[in-house]
Parts: sequence; C-alpha cells; structure tokens
Amino acid sequence: MWEPEKIKRKAQKDYEKAWVETASLLKKSGRKILWKKTTGKPHPVNSLIQKIRKTLLSYGFEELINPSIVPEEDVRRQYGPEAAVILDRIFYLAGLPRPDIGLSQKKTLQIRRIVPSFSANNVKKLQRIFREYKEGKIEGDDLVEEIVNRLRIETAEATAILGLFPELRKLTSIPSKLTLRSHMTALWFLVLAALQHKKPLPMKLFSIGTKYRREQKLDETHLYESYVASMVVMAEDVTLEDGKALCKAVLSDLGFKNAKFQVKKATSKYYAPETEIEVFVKSDGQWIEIGDIGLYSPVSLAQYDISYPVFNAGFGVERLAMLLQGAKDIRSLTYPQLYAPLELSDAQIAKMVEIEAKPKTETGKKIAEAITATALKHGEEPSPCEFQAYEGKIAGKHIRVYVYETDIGAKLLGPAARNRIYVYKGNVLGIPEKGIEHVPIVKETREKGTSLGFSYLDAVASLAAAKIEEALRLGQKTVNIRVKMAKNPSDINIKISEVARRYITSRKNKIETTGPVFIGIRAEIT
Repeated sequence: MWEPEKIKRKAQKDYEKAWVETASLLKKSGRKILWKKTTGKPHPVNSLIQKIRKTLLSYGFEELINPSIVPEEDVRRQYGPEAAVILDRIFYLAGLPRPDIGLSQKKTLQIRRIVPSFSANNVKKLQRIFREYKEGKIEGDDLVEEIVNRLRIETAEATAILGLFPELRKLTSIPSKLTLRSHMTALWFLVLAALQHKKPLPMKLFSIGTKYRREQKLDETHLYESYVASMVVMAEDVTLEDGKALCKAVLSDLGFKNAKFQVKKATSKYYAPETEIEVFVKSDGQWIEIGDIGLYSPVSLAQYDISYPVFNAGFGVERLAMLLQGAKDIRSLTYPQLYAPLELSDAQIAKMVEIEAKPKTETGKKIAEAITATALKHGEEPSPCEFQAYEGKIAGKHIRVYVYETDIGAKLLGPAARNRIYVYKGNVLGIPEKGIEHVPIVKETREKGTSLGFSYLDAVASLAAAKIEEALRLGQKTVNIRVKMAKNPSDINIKISEVARRYITSRKNKIETTGPVFIGIRAEIT
C-alpha cells in the first residue's frame, strides 16, 4: 500500500516528477498471483441479457449489433412534429476543435528549461508536428508518442512540453448533429431499409444494447444509460395479436408467467395510431410496466422507403432484472460498485481471514503438523518443560524442533492456544474448544458460526515452520518463536484482509483473537 495523499501533494508540486518517481512503487517482474480457473461472479443484468439472447434465438430471431450513434435528421424523420420533444431527452455528441499552436521565442526558452539540448532543428520538427495535429494527420492519442519519437526525448519531457500550451488546456467542445440513441427504434428504420431486399420475409431481428437518456434526475428508477432488448418482425402481414403472443411466450420463458397489455393513450409518432401498447408483468401482486410494443407507422416507414408492416417490441433489461432480483434501486443493481452498500456474509468474511505465513515445502508442512501434534499431546504438562516435535534432514542439514515453556508454575500451552477461529454475525472470534457454555455468544458461535478450521496453535506452528524454511535458505542455525499474550490477529500469525477489517469495524462488530497463548518453539539446524 502507498499513501495517496502524499502522492497527490507531490503531483500538485511537480506532476512529471511525481509521475516518474511513483513508478518505482510498482513491480514489473516476479510472480505474485497464481492464476487458476475458478468460478467468478457474473453481473445480474448481463446474466439476464444472456438468457434473453438464448430465448430470442430459440424463436428463430437473428441477432444484430446496432450502432449507438444516430444523426439528428433520422430522429426528425421518424418522429415528425414530435421530434423536438424527443430530442430534448437526447445526448448530443460534441468534439474538441484542434487549436493553432504557435512556438514563440518565449515558449522555446521554456521548452529548453525542460530539455536543455532542444535544438533549433527540434523547434522546426515540433512546429511541423503541431501543424500535422491541427490538420488531422496526427490523432490526439498519438501526439505524445509522435513528439517522443521524432524529437528523441523522454515521455515525461514530452508531456511537460505540452503542459506549456494553454491552448490545449482551454479547449471548448463544439456540439455536432450526432446523437446517442435514446431508443433502439431509431436504428431499426435504417437497418430494415438496408435489409428489406436482402433477406426473405418474415424477417425476425433483435438487438440488445444501451440506450441513453438525458434524464432530469438520477434516482432509484432513472439512469442516464440502460440496456434495452429490442426486436422487430417485418413481414408481408403481421398483426398486433401476433406481437402479443410473441411477447407472452418470451416473458414466460424469462420467468414472468402473467403479462397484460394496455393501449397507450398518447401514441409516439413512429407508431401507427392506437397501436402502441405498454406491457406489464405481475410481481408481488402488482402490475409493473416493463416494455413497449407496437406497429410502426407507414408514414415513418415510408421515410425510409420501407414497403412492409413492422412489429416492434422493447423491454427494459434493468427493469426486468430488478423484478427478478427483488431490487428496489436501479442504481445499486446496475452499479453495485458505486451505490450498493457492502454486505458480506459470514462465509465471505471467512474467506478473507487466513494464516499469513505458511510453509511452502512438504517438509515444512510436516514440521508444522508435528509442532501442533506434540504441543497438543503435552499441552497439560507443567512447566518449565520441553519436548522434541520433529527431527530430520533437509538438503544435508540436520534439524531438531522443540516446543517449550520456561515460565515456572504454568503449563506447556496457555489456555487460549487451543482456541479456534470462527466468523459469526460479522464478528471474527477466537472460541475455546470447550467450556464456558454459560456465555451465550460462545455457545452460539460453536453451533452456528463459520469455522475457519484452524486454531491459534495451528497458526503459530505454521509461522514457525515458515521461519525454519527461511533459516535454511539463509544459512541460519537457530529459530526461536515465542508467543505469550495475543492482543491482535497478527500476534498469532493471522491475517484479515483490509476489506473485511473495514467492514467489521464499520458495523461496530468485533475482531477478538486475544488470550494467553504461551507457546515457545525453537529449532536447531546443524
């Protein structure tokens, strides 16, 4: 981990210097993560998209990917006099004009403070680069690379040079006549016009993609962008009843057995009068609107020289996912990483609690097991005492491992050494193997908690074995581990991830792995 505040202060003082220096915080070589196949966690919206795709394909539909960018003129052609109202909810695309960048004598002197060897020839090259950038011969994301390659300077020097030109910092975007699609319908007219003489009828097509709406507010039911599953059927003859039957079948396959249809009072102009219908499904006893269907207006179709009737249906994927998942807020469903409060089950927390230092070799694992077995066997022996736990040879070296206790009047193991680690109701607890049943949390944790499967002793034995392996590598002759009172998980070689730790403390839950362990482990290497 590094300190973000410290890095931010450095960057404010000298961005280029901070950018270069902080690279040393990262590692380019060595293997730190073992990649292996396991089960990941899919997003519920994408899972539903996959199910919708599979369903529509099973009804003989062909999947298309439709463009996201729609010329304003197409919105006007489709909506007629209603276009102004629709355009009010649409995002327009804008671009940044490429500025004229001059190289004055003052700027050249400033550049030479960054690159002292900056020659007159380099000045000419830089002027040429800026001119080509203005003319569109160099793309914006290639500008730095072009400067680095042509002038033979460092990347940090190139970006520092660009920072000298306010023309690049104060650019103002200029809107275009291109929009982001607010309805998949805006693209279907273009697609059907292109395909009507290329594919036989009936033509059944679908596309699942993002729609963009310039909503007045973002809340539990509104997002700027969301997915729509849209389908069209173009045929010589297709009716609304055909469309309703299709929607009922598809929704049933998705898990919605009850659907109803209601004619919309105010029909959108791209639909024929009284053919736009809202679709509702029943969820928790209530009818919830999830989509819109209808027959395209011959007027709108004629604008694209389309000669056949077209049925269209569109379902809000997030709305369907909310019903299936029982979610109340579309933001937390779609962007849980930004909006959903962190919720961890005991099983999830348990996966974030582990023994930190572990032996890597088979012999090391045997040493850890021998330490635990010997300590448990002689745990009640009065101290001072010592017992050999392991003897053997590794790479020509003789190893003897002992468990011991030097304090007079005690036992080989302290009372907490046998405690086992559990997660229960969001708490990480060290619980004795038996006894103190009169304490409710102890009894409940043993019966209902998630056990991590190891004790304090197991964790300390693992640490000792790892230290012995390290001593062998370094040529050391002795190892001595002594654990008395455990106050923190790290005292007994237990690591709790930062995520779990923050979650536990934010809920005012507890991490209690304390207690008198009193175990000594030493090794002799000859």
